[in-house]
Amino acid sequence: MRNLYLHELKKVEIICTGEDKDFVLDLLEKAGVSGYTIIHNLSGKGSHGFYEGQLLFNEEDPLVMIISVMSEEKVDAVFAGMTPFLNKHSGVVFVSDIKVSRLEKFNK
Repeated sequence: MRNLYLHELKKVEIICTGEDKDFVLDLLEKAGVSGYTIIHNLSGKGSHGFYEGQLLFNEEDPLVMIISVMSEEKVDAVFAGMTPFLNKHSGVVFVSDIKVSRLEKFNK
Protein backbone atom coordinates (compact mmCIF):
# COMPACT_ATOMS: atom_id res chain seq x y z
CA MET A 1 0.00 0.00 0.00
CA ARG A 2 1.39 3.38 -0.90
CA ASN A 3 1.35 6.35 1.46
CA LEU A 4 -1.09 9.19 0.93
CA TYR A 5 0.27 12.70 0.62
CA LEU A 6 -1.62 15.96 0.70
CA HIS A 7 -1.05 18.47 -2.09
CA GLU A 8 -2.04 22.13 -1.88
CA LEU A 9 -4.53 23.41 -4.46
CA LYS A 10 -7.32 25.99 -4.66
CA LYS A 11 -11.06 25.38 -4.51
CA VAL A 12 -13.03 27.86 -6.63
CA GLU A 13 -16.77 28.26 -6.08
CA ILE A 14 -18.65 30.42 -8.55
CA ILE A 15 -22.28 31.40 -8.04
CA CYS A 16 -24.01 32.76 -11.13
CA THR A 17 -27.39 32.76 -12.80
CA GLY A 18 -28.43 29.65 -14.68
CA GLU A 19 -28.39 31.54 -17.94
CA ASP A 20 -24.70 32.45 -17.35
CA LYS A 21 -23.65 28.88 -16.47
CA ASP A 22 -22.42 28.04 -19.98
CA PHE A 23 -20.15 31.10 -20.01
CA VAL A 24 -18.53 29.99 -16.74
CA LEU A 25 -18.14 26.38 -17.89
CA ASP A 26 -16.54 27.53 -21.15
CA LEU A 27 -14.16 29.77 -19.19
CA LEU A 28 -13.12 26.84 -16.95
CA GLU A 29 -12.51 24.65 -20.02
CA LYS A 30 -10.39 27.34 -21.69
CA ALA A 31 -8.37 27.75 -18.46
CA GLY A 32 -7.56 24.03 -18.55
CA VAL A 33 -9.62 23.04 -15.51
CA SER A 34 -10.07 19.26 -15.59
CA GLY A 35 -13.45 18.99 -13.87
CA TYR A 36 -16.19 20.63 -11.86
CA THR A 37 -19.38 20.02 -9.90
CA ILE A 38 -22.61 21.97 -10.52
CA ILE A 39 -25.19 22.50 -7.80
CA HIS A 40 -28.53 23.67 -9.18
CA ASN A 41 -31.42 25.67 -7.74
CA LEU A 42 -29.65 27.52 -4.90
CA SER A 43 -31.37 29.20 -1.98
CA GLY A 44 -29.82 31.42 0.67
CA LYS A 45 -29.49 34.80 2.27
CA GLY A 46 -27.16 37.53 1.10
CA SER A 47 -26.83 41.29 0.88
CA HIS A 48 -30.22 41.54 -0.86
CA GLY A 49 -32.02 39.39 1.72
CA PHE A 50 -33.35 35.84 1.47
CA TYR A 51 -33.44 34.23 -1.95
CA GLU A 52 -35.41 31.07 -2.59
CA GLY A 53 -34.42 29.31 -5.78
CA GLN A 54 -37.25 28.27 -8.07
CA LEU A 55 -37.11 27.22 -11.68
CA LEU A 56 -37.91 30.00 -14.09
CA PHE A 57 -40.61 29.64 -16.75
CA ASN A 58 -38.05 28.25 -19.20
CA GLU A 59 -36.80 25.65 -16.67
CA GLU A 60 -33.51 27.51 -16.31
CA ASP A 61 -32.09 27.50 -12.78
CA PRO A 62 -32.17 30.98 -11.27
CA LEU A 63 -28.82 30.40 -9.47
CA VAL A 64 -26.19 27.69 -9.73
CA MET A 65 -22.89 27.03 -7.96
CA ILE A 66 -19.97 25.64 -9.93
CA ILE A 67 -17.22 24.13 -7.77
CA SER A 68 -13.78 23.22 -9.06
CA VAL A 69 -10.28 22.47 -7.79
CA MET A 70 -7.25 23.88 -9.58
CA SER A 71 -3.72 25.24 -9.32
CA GLU A 72 -3.14 28.87 -8.44
CA GLU A 73 -2.08 29.59 -12.04
CA LYS A 74 -5.45 28.41 -13.30
CA VAL A 75 -7.21 30.55 -10.66
CA ASP A 76 -5.44 33.57 -12.18
CA ALA A 77 -6.73 32.65 -15.65
CA VAL A 78 -10.28 32.12 -14.36
CA PHE A 79 -10.20 35.47 -12.55
CA ALA A 80 -8.97 37.21 -15.70
CA GLY A 81 -12.08 35.97 -17.51
CA MET A 82 -14.50 36.50 -14.61
CA THR A 83 -13.50 40.10 -13.85
CA PRO A 84 -15.10 41.77 -16.91
CA PHE A 85 -18.04 39.36 -16.66
CA LEU A 86 -18.78 40.29 -13.01
CA ASN A 87 -18.57 43.99 -13.89
CA LYS A 88 -21.72 43.48 -16.00
CA HIS A 89 -23.47 40.46 -14.43
CA SER A 90 -24.48 39.31 -10.98
CA GLY A 91 -22.47 36.58 -9.29
CA VAL A 92 -19.69 35.92 -6.82
CA VAL A 93 -16.45 33.92 -6.71
CA PHE A 94 -14.99 32.25 -3.60
CA VAL A 95 -11.43 30.86 -3.48
CA SER A 96 -10.17 28.64 -0.66
CA ASP A 97 -6.88 26.93 0.10
CA ILE A 98 -7.38 23.16 0.24
CA LYS A 99 -5.32 19.96 0.28
CA VAL A 100 -6.08 16.91 -1.83
CA SER A 101 -4.79 13.37 -1.52
CA ARG A 102 -5.01 12.33 -5.19
CA LEU A 103 -3.30 15.04 -7.17
CA GLU A 104 -3.57 13.08 -10.44
CA LYS A 105 -7.36 13.65 -10.39
CA PHE A 106 -6.85 17.41 -10.71
CA ASN A 107 -3.85 17.73 -13.04
CA LYS A 108 -5.08 16.32 -16.34
